Amino acid sequence: MRKFRIIAVLILLWNLVGDAAYLMQATANLDEVARQDPVQAQAFREMPGWAWAAYAVAVTSGTIGAIVLLMRRGWAWALFALSFTAVVIQFGWTFLGFDLLGAKGPSAALFPLLIAGIALASTIYAWRKRKDGTLQ
Repeated sequence: MRKFRIIAVLILLWNLVGDAAYLMQATANLDEVARQDPVQAQAFREMPGWAWAAYAVAVTSGTIGAIVLLMRRGWAWALFALSFTAVVIQFGWTFLGFDLLGAKGPSAALFPLLIAGIALASTIYAWRKRKDGTLQ
């Protein structure tokens, strides 16, 4: 059970970092962002409302999923699945609508792939813990 709690807390901490990133990005002064990373500022300016909404759903459902996981509730996997789906939607716009790879090159995909991978891994982990009886 100790290993479960450590993993669940790490998932929660990761998601809290995502919440902070969302809040910082959604409230960023784009002129300041443009001084350090003009492409990022342009992406934030052009990001449609539905992509921002997907971002908000991704981080919120991931954090709630982590809390529910710590509460050992079987439906945590569904919140993580929602988060993963929202991540795919958000980054779908980032890569297909904005063409971040064209603007910044292949290395721009590394962190988004990590984010999607952790969202998927969280979903699978919660699903397995539900199946093995750890979650009720």
